[in-house]
Amino acid sequence: MITYPAPAKLNLFLHVIGRREDGYHLLQTVFRFIDYSDQLSFKVTHAGVIRHTNPVPGLMDTEDLCIRAAKLLRQRSGKESLGVDIQLEKNIPLGGGLGGGSSDAATTLIVLNRLWEINWEKERLMALGLELGADVPVFIYGRSAFAEGVGEKLDAVDLSPAWYVVLTPPVHISTAAVFTSKELTRNTIPIKMAAFYTVQGHNDLEPVAMRMQPVIAEWLEWLRQQHGTTKVAMSGSGSCVFAEFPSESAARQIFKQLPDDMSGFVVQGLAKHPLSDF
Repeated sequence: MITYPAPAKLNLFLHVIGRREDGYHLLQTVFRFIDYSDQLSFKVTHAGVIRHTNPVPGLMDTEDLCIRAAKLLRQRSGKESLGVDIQLEKNIPLGGGLGGGSSDAATTLIVLNRLWEINWEKERLMALGLELGADVPVFIYGRSAFAEGVGEKLDAVDLSPAWYVVLTPPVHISTAAVFTSKELTRNTIPIKMAAFYTVQGHNDLEPVAMRMQPVIAEWLEWLRQQHGTTKVAMSGSGSCVFAEFPSESAARQIFKQLPDDMSGFVVQGLAKHPLSDF
């Protein structure tokens, strides 16, 4: 088996600017990959079986995005005789807003596109990924991106080098529950991509998530009290929160002060996905 990374992402801001008639929300956000990854290993087989060799306990195949991604790619490409054994080393917290499941699905599509000799263009893989989830296309796109629509309309952005203290509260947040909450505001005024460089933005999902899990508010407040940070926010629908710093030393200095009842990690922001040239 050969092993490939599936990196986490941060939403540097997330504005909800409307809602489509089909119920999907219209968003504006900036995605940034970070150097913190799940690890996926693949072994191509010819028995027509797609399986996890170490399935996540309690996760059905119908919910497993790696299995769903592999089956969808095989079906659409007509490679029905091929199979694959998938092994997943899970590092990205579940239900944390760091995009772990979407990233796993994207890495599965990227790698099997090559290993199964399908060789589709990136745009075609991104369209397939969108059927699995709104965050999947950006991981295939492979760059820091300003995203609109439901998250699938992507434009590359150049971000300054940065390090992050990412905190991982011991709670899970349901993305669906946040987006369907009556308390969620859906009327943030849209901004132009160029404006991102001059405004901080915010995460419209934060107030709802904080009411669901007050620990998120407590950990965000702790980060906001620290010196030297250039941004503090919740990522996606939570529960993970982060603070941005201009240097590794600044981030690690703050992390040393982390209270004993808090957990997290220090990580570097990436300019591109590690498989962007695969």
